[in-house]
Amino acid sequence: MRVTRSLIALFLGIGCSWAWAALPIQHWQSDSGAQVYFIESRDLPILDIRVDFSAGSSIDTPQRAGLASMTLHMLDLGADGLSEDQIASSLADVGAQMSGHFDRDRAGISLRTLSSDRERAQSLGILARVMQRPVFPESVLEREKIRVISGVKEAGTKPEYIASRTLTKMLYGNHPYALSGSGEIATIEKLQRKDIEEFYRARYKAKGAVISLMGDVSRAEAIVIAENLTKDLPGNTDATSDSSLPTVSEPVAETRRIPHPATQSHITLAHLGLTRSDPDYYPLLVGNYILGGGGFASRLMEEIRQKRGLAYSVHSSLLPFRQAGPFEISLQTKKERSEEALSLTRKVLADFIAGGPTVKELIAAKRNIINGFPLRIDSNQKIIEYIALIGFYQLPLTYLEDYLAAVEKVTAAQIREAYQRRIKPEGMVTVIVGAAETKAGDNTGSK
Repeated sequence: MRVTRSLIALFLGIGCSWAWAALPIQHWQSDSGAQVYFIESRDLPILDIRVDFSAGSSIDTPQRAGLASMTLHMLDLGADGLSEDQIASSLADVGAQMSGHFDRDRAGISLRTLSSDRERAQSLGILARVMQRPVFPESVLEREKIRVISGVKEAGTKPEYIASRTLTKMLYGNHPYALSGSGEIATIEKLQRKDIEEFYRARYKAKGAVISLMGDVSRAEAIVIAENLTKDLPGNTDATSDSSLPTVSEPVAETRRIPHPATQSHITLAHLGLTRSDPDYYPLLVGNYILGGGGFASRLMEEIRQKRGLAYSVHSSLLPFRQAGPFEISLQTKKERSEEALSLTRKVLADFIAGGPTVKELIAAKRNIINGFPLRIDSNQKIIEYIALIGFYQLPLTYLEDYLAAVEKVTAAQIREAYQRRIKPEGMVTVIVGAAETKAGDNTGSK
């Protein structure tokens, strides 16, 4: 599409001579109170819509873990006189696609439809009914509870799932971010239809909703669409405040070794990372690319795989949320070499934090991030994900333009200082699932 092509052309420049143009995001508040973000793009007869609510897993409680996810899942399984099959067939009839998205902070629905009158009207009508008049059928809920419980049981046998869940609990303790998005078997079994109805009424409100639209409609049409999607959402008061979400506390450093019959050890280390509005966002982002986020260009890959063959793959990641998301390093290796691989991983991290990146590493990282950025916005669906991010976290409308300029400005000193302030190797939590056998008397649970 024209907007997509112009954005890609915009971001292809390298170096300091940026030729910036404003991303044409329009923003307003609907009469119903929703925040609306819109890009008009006329090249193809397609409309993409995404609606986000503050209804992620962090809204759950330990006694009702999985409620937020189940509520989102049940929205299109029966609504306003339509069964789940009728909803699916009505969308298929006009070639529309609808899906859900869910994380610690957000829950919502995406729709892609043709923009022609019949197709758009039918698909938007289904979306409005699903969002505003779900019925949460009792029989369907019982079926889905069985399905989710079966999935949780199966996942609980896999080393990567065990490592992820254990690490998350160690990192976040009693914070809501520690809760499993899918829930626990005991909490899923107890979910009732009234629980879902109460959660829906409390969290799926127009005031607090973020609507992102991109495609072949005018602003006047987008205004009507946004209003029709939200005017009959529950209540007419402000959405439940998110101020109750507590600040994340530093975890107690610990290493847990968990036996598992897998042939390889799954090793994961974690530290509290950053928030979406973090002042250290760009130094940590570029630094992470150099450390372990840049594939074969990263230090961890060079030291652990290329030089020593200890792992096929090793990577680090930063996942920002409203509160501090995780900074993680993950790898798999032979059981008998797990302690060697863990020790080397810790050394590479400590050396990077102490000395920061080299000039060569910094130049290569910034070039790769900037050159690779067009691939992250090469479709309307990818762009609308960024629009939704901007809206939900209240980032500047110029976020996409600012992003590359900020990356270009990052210095080696900023990276070193940010990592020294924020990431303490001695304060990390670590999990080894499929740990090597230890001598009698050794503590295989923790160290």
